[in-house]
Amino acid sequence: MVDREAAAAAMAHSFTQEYFQIPVVTRAYTTACVLTTAAVQLEVITPFQLYFNPELIIRRYQIWRLITSFLFFGSLGFSFVFNIIFLYRYCRMLEEGSFRGRTADFVFMFLFGGIVMTLFGLFANVFFLGQAFIIMLVYVWSRRHPLIRMNFFGLLNFQAPFLPWVLMGFSLLLGNSIVVDLLGISVGHMYYFLEDVFPHQPGGRKLLMTPELLRAMFDRPVDPNYRPLHEEHLQQDN
Repeated sequence: MVDREAAAAAMAHSFTQEYFQIPVVTRAYTTACVLTTAAVQLEVITPFQLYFNPELIIRRYQIWRLITSFLFFGSLGFSFVFNIIFLYRYCRMLEEGSFRGRTADFVFMFLFGGIVMTLFGLFANVFFLGQAFIIMLVYVWSRRHPLIRMNFFGLLNFQAPFLPWVLMGFSLLLGNSIVVDLLGISVGHMYYFLEDVFPHQPGGRKLLMTPELLRAMFDRPVDPNYRPLHEEHLQQDN
């Protein structure tokens, strides 16, 4: 009995250590998505309280819908697991890669993507924006790693920049609307162009400036003992 309790305590401690090794933005967003889905499964809340509805936001001041529409991926099942895996992996690889030591810039990318998607959502009749947000993260990561070879379920081999389009094709095969995927790709390309392309063009300049308030809130010295999730360990499992 004592051995079992000790083993359980060791596992809990190990899980806690691994959990807090996840970078802060990835940890917060992934946890919020999982807890939101758990709350729906336990019937604490319903999807009708979460979806994006401009009329309820403006006329009934249900401001939380601006956030909760990014947190719910449907009931527990293949689609939910698929989305959470992609969210965790590509969000973490971005945060540990090109945004390492730049948490404020990463949060600003979240704000940029969320605001632009919300504006598009006013016209696109999209109720949940989380999947589009994941596609945006995947798009930005893929464009910043154009030479990485990907393998999708052992069926397709391609370069990383094609990954968002492969995911869109997969959604189409499952009979889902591709409007959400196109929204994510569009917003991802807007961010990539404004951040990575336009500033390096003749006459170009940096247009996306992270507010100093975000830098004061989020930027911290990089921990030299931090263990990142290496891209080369992940690319072959997609």
